[in-house]
Amino acid sequence: MKKVTKTVSPYSSHIADVETLGHFIRAQRTAEGLTIEQAALSIGIAKQTLADLEKGKSTVGIGIVLRIVSDLGLNLFVADKQDSKAVTDFIRLRPYDTGRIK
Repeated sequence: MKKVTKTVSPYSSHIADVETLGHFIRAQRTAEGLTIEQAALSIGIAKQTLADLEKGKSTVGIGIVLRIVSDLGLNLFVADKQDSKAVTDFIRLRPYDTGRIK
């Protein structure tokens, strides 16, 4: 059985490029203790497709990306550039901090 080495998730949840998205996906997969083979089999994609995305290759189609993200228990959010800091700050708030939002 292969050992899964956990990858630390990036500090910022702002994804500006495929490399950062790939890093988030790898961090989530390894946090769940899944090898790349196990995750690909569970999602129903080729191991190479998942490996390519985790390495930041932009050859993976958006439909597959969305399926990978969903199957790994992640969400993607889209926001206007001008609102991205506010959205990121809001996501980081703990549930009991939401009263501070005006």
